[in-house]
Amino acid sequence: MNKKLVFMVLLSAVASFMVWADNSLNAPALDGVRSGGTLANDTPAPNIPATVTPLKKPMRNYPDQPPTIPHSVERYQLTKNFNQCLTCHSRARSPDSGAPMVSITHYLDRDHQILAAVSPRRYFCLQCHVPQHAVEQATGSNFKGIEAVLAESQKNNAGKSKHNNSQVQETE
Repeated sequence: MNKKLVFMVLLSAVASFMVWADNSLNAPALDGVRSGGTLANDTPAPNIPATVTPLKKPMRNYPDQPPTIPHSVERYQLTKNFNQCLTCHSRARSPDSGAPMVSITHYLDRDHQILAAVSPRRYFCLQCHVPQHAVEQATGSNFKGIEAVLAESQKNNAGKSKHNNSQVQETE
């Protein structure tokens, strides 16, 4: 095949791709939790809403749920060399600060051996623990906490036992 022809075909393919890519980047994006835009345009991030500081500890929805953080962590330093959370929540500092000590589970390695310091796999607190913000719910949810699940289960079991007792009485 002629080298000029191959070159022209490749050049037109690249040009077509560039036109397609430019148009696809400016295609409107789907709206998700926040409104879309295009991939080619930068949209500013929304302002961070105020942190909710509850008067009492919120109930957890399931066993072993990580507790939420009841204060702002904006501008907290959390790097591989320094964890600002531990200035209040470490074993040594919690009696003076009044903050709850990090759970003993954070001092276990993957083989459940006790460590002298917080385990590296539990060091980055914000992977599991989050502050709560005063915002409207982004999506609907039918999540039920463990107390609601247990109450519903007891209600259903009570109805079944009444139904079973009435069947036993009818057959006698």
